[in-house]
Amino acid sequence: MSSAVNIHEAKTHLSKLIARVEAGETITLARGGKAVAVLAPLPVAERSKRAPGRWAGKVWYADDWDVMSEEELADWYDGPVFPQ
Repeated sequence: MSSAVNIHEAKTHLSKLIARVEAGETITLARGGKAVAVLAPLPVAERSKRAPGRWAGKVWYADDWDVMSEEELADWYDGPVFPQ
């Protein structure tokens, strides 16, 4: 749906016009009865569907990524929150 609005009216009721555009309406702005601009909703970008395994082969971590020494474990559980 499209409708024409003169610029003076548009300045006075801009928030209402924006609400109409957000609802999907396209509004033509006119000066002296001649169209000069269009207020239209922006196209909504579609999100791509998630595909399991997209990161397969792109991410690597060491086999011992979750192994800590006794000293590291002691610091983890009993060490200061903000070490020097």
